[in-house]
Amino acid sequence: MGKSRNLQLKTYIPGLKHTGGDPFLLIAGPCVVEGREMVHQIAERIGDRADRYRIPFVFKASYRKANRSRLDSFTGIGDEKALELLAEVRQRFSVPVVTDVHSPEEAALAAGYVDVLQVPAFLCRQTDLLVACAETGRTVSIKKGQFLSPGAMKFAVEKVTGSGNPRVLVTERGTTFGYQDLVVDFRGIPEMQRFGFPVILDVTHSLQRPNQESGVTGGTPEMIGTMARAGIAAGADGIFLETHPDPSSAKSDSASMLPLDRLEGLLDSLVKIREAIK
Repeated sequence: MGKSRNLQLKTYIPGLKHTGGDPFLLIAGPCVVEGREMVHQIAERIGDRADRYRIPFVFKASYRKANRSRLDSFTGIGDEKALELLAEVRQRFSVPVVTDVHSPEEAALAAGYVDVLQVPAFLCRQTDLLVACAETGRTVSIKKGQFLSPGAMKFAVEKVTGSGNPRVLVTERGTTFGYQDLVVDFRGIPEMQRFGFPVILDVTHSLQRPNQESGVTGGTPEMIGTMARAGIAAGADGIFLETHPDPSSAKSDSASMLPLDRLEGLLDSLVKIREAIK
Protein backbone atom coordinates (compact mmCIF):
# COMPACT_ATOMS: atom_id res chain seq x y z
CA MET A 1 0.00 0.00 0.00
CA GLY A 2 1.48 3.31 1.07
CA LYS A 3 4.97 4.38 1.99
CA SER A 4 5.79 6.46 5.06
CA ARG A 5 6.87 10.03 4.37
CA ASN A 6 9.07 12.28 6.43
CA LEU A 7 6.82 15.21 7.34
CA GLN A 8 8.03 17.87 9.75
CA LEU A 9 5.13 17.42 12.14
CA LYS A 10 6.20 20.37 14.30
CA THR A 11 5.35 22.58 11.33
CA TYR A 12 1.72 21.62 11.79
CA ILE A 13 1.54 21.25 15.59
CA PRO A 14 4.04 23.34 17.55
CA GLY A 15 5.07 21.83 20.87
CA LEU A 16 5.28 18.21 19.76
CA LYS A 17 8.03 16.02 21.20
CA HIS A 18 9.84 13.14 19.46
CA THR A 19 9.54 14.48 15.92
CA GLY A 20 12.98 13.37 14.73
CA GLY A 21 13.29 10.60 12.16
CA ASP A 22 10.06 9.42 10.57
CA PRO A 23 7.49 8.94 13.35
CA PHE A 24 3.73 8.68 13.08
CA LEU A 25 1.57 11.08 15.06
CA LEU A 26 -0.59 9.72 17.90
CA ILE A 27 -3.75 11.64 18.78
CA ALA A 28 -5.38 9.87 21.71
CA GLY A 29 -7.47 10.31 24.83
CA PRO A 30 -11.00 9.81 26.12
CA CYS A 31 -14.07 10.75 24.11
CA VAL A 32 -15.10 13.51 26.52
CA VAL A 33 -13.81 15.22 29.65
CA GLU A 34 -15.48 13.43 32.56
CA GLY A 35 -13.39 14.91 35.39
CA ARG A 36 -9.90 15.95 36.51
CA GLU A 37 -8.70 12.57 37.82
CA MET A 38 -9.76 10.76 34.67
CA VAL A 39 -8.15 13.12 32.14
CA HIS A 40 -4.92 13.36 34.14
CA GLN A 41 -4.69 9.58 34.53
CA ILE A 42 -5.22 8.95 30.82
CA ALA A 43 -2.88 11.74 29.68
CA GLU A 44 -0.11 10.46 31.95
CA ARG A 45 -0.46 6.85 30.81
CA ILE A 46 -0.55 7.71 27.11
CA GLY A 47 2.33 10.16 27.50
CA ASP A 48 4.49 7.56 29.22
CA ARG A 49 3.96 5.07 26.42
CA ALA A 50 4.43 7.66 23.70
CA ASP A 51 7.73 8.67 25.34
CA ARG A 52 8.81 5.03 25.52
CA TYR A 53 8.37 4.58 21.78
CA ARG A 54 9.37 8.17 20.92
CA ILE A 55 6.02 8.87 19.27
CA PRO A 56 4.80 12.47 18.99
CA PHE A 57 1.56 12.69 20.99
CA VAL A 58 -1.44 15.03 21.10
CA PHE A 59 -3.97 14.57 23.91
CA LYS A 60 -7.59 14.50 22.77
CA ALA A 61 -10.80 15.02 24.71
CA SER A 62 -14.01 16.82 23.80
CA TYR A 63 -14.96 19.53 26.27
CA ARG A 64 -18.57 19.22 25.15
CA LYS A 65 -20.40 16.66 23.04
CA ALA A 66 -22.88 18.37 20.73
CA ASN A 67 -23.61 15.49 18.35
CA ARG A 68 -25.74 13.15 20.45
CA SER A 69 -28.53 10.86 19.28
CA ARG A 70 -30.70 11.26 22.37
CA LEU A 71 -31.70 14.26 24.45
CA ASP A 72 -30.65 12.49 27.66
CA SER A 73 -27.11 11.61 26.44
CA PHE A 74 -24.17 12.99 28.42
CA THR A 75 -22.81 16.19 26.89
CA GLY A 76 -20.19 17.38 29.39
CA ILE A 77 -19.34 18.78 32.82
CA GLY A 78 -19.62 22.43 31.77
CA ASP A 79 -17.69 24.24 29.05
CA GLU A 80 -15.34 26.41 31.10
CA LYS A 81 -14.64 23.69 33.66
CA ALA A 82 -13.77 21.16 30.95
CA LEU A 83 -11.62 23.62 28.99
CA GLU A 84 -9.73 24.55 32.14
CA LEU A 85 -9.00 20.85 32.74
CA LEU A 86 -7.66 20.54 29.20
CA ALA A 87 -5.42 23.54 29.82
CA GLU A 88 -4.17 21.80 33.00
CA VAL A 89 -3.27 18.69 31.01
CA ARG A 90 -1.48 20.84 28.45
CA GLN A 91 0.62 22.53 31.12
CA ARG A 92 1.25 19.62 33.50
CA PHE A 93 2.27 17.09 30.85
CA SER A 94 3.77 19.52 28.28
CA VAL A 95 1.64 18.02 25.54
CA PRO A 96 -0.45 19.67 22.80
CA VAL A 97 -4.21 19.27 23.24
CA VAL A 98 -7.05 18.97 20.72
CA THR A 99 -10.79 19.37 21.24
CA ASP A 100 -13.91 19.56 19.05
CA VAL A 101 -15.67 22.80 18.22
CA HIS A 102 -19.09 23.18 16.63
CA SER A 103 -19.58 26.90 15.95
CA PRO A 104 -17.50 30.01 15.25
CA GLU A 105 -18.14 31.15 18.83
CA GLU A 106 -16.82 27.86 20.22
CA ALA A 107 -13.71 28.12 18.05
CA ALA A 108 -12.84 31.50 19.53
CA LEU A 109 -13.49 30.24 23.07
CA ALA A 110 -11.61 26.93 22.84
CA ALA A 111 -8.59 28.48 21.11
CA GLY A 112 -7.67 30.09 24.42
CA TYR A 113 -7.14 26.68 26.03
CA VAL A 114 -5.96 24.19 23.39
CA ASP A 115 -3.50 23.86 20.50
CA VAL A 116 -5.65 22.15 17.88
CA LEU A 117 -9.29 22.77 16.96
CA GLN A 118 -11.05 19.74 15.53
CA VAL A 119 -13.93 20.15 13.10
CA PRO A 120 -16.33 17.18 13.40
CA ALA A 121 -17.08 15.16 10.28
CA PHE A 122 -20.71 16.28 10.08
CA LEU A 123 -19.55 19.93 10.03
CA CYS A 124 -16.63 19.70 7.59
CA ARG A 125 -18.49 21.74 4.95
CA GLN A 126 -19.48 24.59 7.32
CA THR A 127 -17.61 27.53 5.83
CA ASP A 128 -18.14 29.91 8.75
CA LEU A 129 -16.81 27.32 11.21
CA LEU A 130 -13.73 26.50 9.13
CA VAL A 131 -12.91 30.16 8.61
CA ALA A 132 -13.38 30.93 12.30
CA CYS A 133 -11.05 28.07 13.24
CA ALA A 134 -8.47 29.29 10.75
CA GLU A 135 -8.61 32.83 12.08
CA THR A 136 -7.68 31.71 15.62
CA GLY A 137 -4.21 30.75 14.34
CA ARG A 138 -4.53 27.33 15.95
CA THR A 139 -3.94 24.13 14.00
CA VAL A 140 -7.19 22.98 12.38
CA SER A 141 -7.95 19.26 12.18
CA ILE A 142 -10.75 18.53 9.72
CA LYS A 143 -12.50 15.18 9.82
CA LYS A 144 -13.72 13.90 6.47
CA GLY A 145 -17.49 13.74 6.32
CA GLN A 146 -18.92 10.23 6.20
CA PHE A 147 -20.73 11.41 3.08
CA LEU A 148 -17.72 12.84 1.18
CA SER A 149 -15.20 11.38 -1.20
CA PRO A 150 -11.53 11.84 -0.22
CA GLY A 151 -10.98 14.18 -3.16
CA ALA A 152 -13.79 16.49 -2.09
CA MET A 153 -11.92 17.28 1.13
CA LYS A 154 -9.61 19.59 -0.79
CA PHE A 155 -12.31 22.27 -0.65
CA ALA A 156 -12.51 22.07 3.14
CA VAL A 157 -8.73 22.38 3.33
CA GLU A 158 -8.79 25.39 0.99
CA LYS A 159 -11.27 27.19 3.26
CA VAL A 160 -8.68 27.08 6.03
CA THR A 161 -5.56 27.81 3.98
CA GLY A 162 -7.40 30.47 2.00
CA SER A 163 -8.16 32.18 5.31
CA GLY A 164 -4.45 32.51 6.02
CA ASN A 165 -3.81 29.43 8.15
CA PRO A 166 -1.35 26.83 6.73
CA ARG A 167 -1.59 24.41 9.68
CA VAL A 168 -4.10 21.75 8.66
CA LEU A 169 -4.60 18.08 9.47
CA VAL A 170 -7.01 15.92 7.46
CA THR A 171 -8.63 12.95 9.19
CA GLU A 172 -10.22 9.88 7.61
CA ARG A 173 -13.00 8.44 9.78
CA GLY A 174 -14.90 6.08 7.52
CA THR A 175 -17.68 6.36 4.97
CA THR A 176 -21.35 5.56 5.57
CA PHE A 177 -22.17 2.01 4.50
CA GLY A 178 -25.90 1.39 4.66
CA TYR A 179 -27.68 2.87 7.65
CA GLN A 180 -25.71 1.43 10.57
CA ASP A 181 -22.12 0.87 9.55
CA LEU A 182 -18.97 2.54 8.20
CA VAL A 183 -16.16 1.37 5.94
CA VAL A 184 -12.68 2.77 5.34
CA ASP A 185 -11.36 3.01 1.79
CA PHE A 186 -7.60 3.07 2.36
CA ARG A 187 -7.06 4.51 -1.11
CA GLY A 188 -8.26 7.76 0.41
CA ILE A 189 -5.12 8.12 2.54
CA PRO A 190 -2.65 8.67 -0.32
CA GLU A 191 -5.31 10.57 -2.26
CA MET A 192 -5.73 13.14 0.54
CA GLN A 193 -1.97 13.25 1.16
CA ARG A 194 -1.69 14.85 -2.26
CA PHE A 195 -3.14 18.01 -0.69
CA GLY A 196 0.23 18.41 1.04
CA PHE A 197 -0.90 18.03 4.66
CA PRO A 198 -0.71 15.21 7.24
CA VAL A 199 -3.48 12.62 6.94
CA ILE A 200 -4.64 10.90 10.11
CA LEU A 201 -6.73 7.74 10.41
CA ASP A 202 -9.40 7.95 13.11
CA VAL A 203 -9.37 4.32 14.12
CA THR A 204 -12.08 4.13 16.76
CA HIS A 205 -14.72 6.32 15.10
CA SER A 206 -14.25 4.36 11.87
CA LEU A 207 -15.36 1.30 13.84
CA GLN A 208 -18.58 2.83 15.12
CA ARG A 209 -22.00 1.49 14.23
CA PRO A 210 -24.18 4.61 14.26
CA ASN A 211 -27.94 5.07 14.12
CA GLN A 212 -28.85 2.16 16.37
CA GLU A 213 -32.50 1.94 17.33
CA SER A 214 -31.57 2.33 21.00
CA GLY A 215 -30.16 5.80 20.25
CA VAL A 216 -26.73 4.70 21.51
CA THR A 217 -23.95 4.25 18.94
CA GLY A 218 -22.47 0.75 18.75
CA GLY A 219 -19.05 -0.36 17.61
CA THR A 220 -16.55 -3.14 16.98
CA PRO A 221 -13.62 -2.40 19.34
CA GLU A 222 -12.16 -5.86 18.74
CA MET A 223 -11.11 -4.52 15.32
CA ILE A 224 -9.09 -1.55 16.66
CA GLY A 225 -5.74 -3.34 16.23
CA THR A 226 -6.60 -4.45 12.72
CA MET A 227 -7.72 -0.98 11.65
CA ALA A 228 -4.73 0.81 13.21
CA ARG A 229 -2.18 -1.58 11.70
CA ALA A 230 -3.83 -1.27 8.30
CA GLY A 231 -3.68 2.52 8.52
CA ILE A 232 0.02 2.62 9.34
CA ALA A 233 0.73 0.05 6.61
CA ALA A 234 -1.18 2.24 4.15
CA GLY A 235 1.14 5.14 4.99
CA ALA A 236 -1.06 7.28 7.24
CA ASP A 237 0.84 10.11 8.91
CA GLY A 238 -0.82 9.35 12.20
CA ILE A 239 -3.61 7.60 14.04
CA PHE A 240 -6.39 8.94 16.20
CA LEU A 241 -8.00 6.73 18.80
CA GLU A 242 -10.10 7.08 21.90
CA THR A 243 -9.08 5.17 25.01
CA HIS A 244 -10.37 4.82 28.56
CA PRO A 245 -9.39 2.80 31.64
CA ASP A 246 -12.83 1.16 31.61
CA PRO A 247 -14.67 1.75 28.32
CA SER A 248 -17.83 0.08 29.62
CA SER A 249 -18.23 2.88 32.18
CA ALA A 250 -17.34 5.75 29.82
CA LYS A 251 -19.99 8.43 29.45
CA SER A 252 -19.64 8.61 25.65
CA ASP A 253 -18.59 6.22 22.86
CA SER A 254 -18.13 3.35 25.29
CA ALA A 255 -18.77 0.82 22.51
CA SER A 256 -15.74 1.75 20.40
CA MET A 257 -12.91 2.80 22.74
CA LEU A 258 -9.64 0.97 23.36
CA PRO A 259 -9.02 -0.21 26.94
CA LEU A 260 -6.10 1.88 28.19
CA ASP A 261 -4.10 -1.16 29.29
CA ARG A 262 -3.99 -2.41 25.70
CA LEU A 263 -2.42 0.73 24.26
CA GLU A 264 1.21 -0.29 24.77
CA GLY A 265 0.88 -3.54 22.85
CA LEU A 266 -0.82 -1.73 19.99
CA LEU A 267 1.86 0.97 19.81
CA ASP A 268 4.59 -1.68 19.81
CA SER A 269 3.09 -3.32 16.73
CA LEU A 270 2.53 0.01 14.95
CA VAL A 271 6.13 1.11 15.48
CA LYS A 272 7.33 -2.17 13.96
CA ILE A 273 5.09 -1.73 10.93
CA ARG A 274 6.28 1.85 10.49
CA GLU A 275 9.89 0.68 10.50
CA ALA A 276 9.10 -2.09 8.02
CA ILE A 277 7.57 0.20 5.39
CA LYS A 278 10.32 2.83 5.40
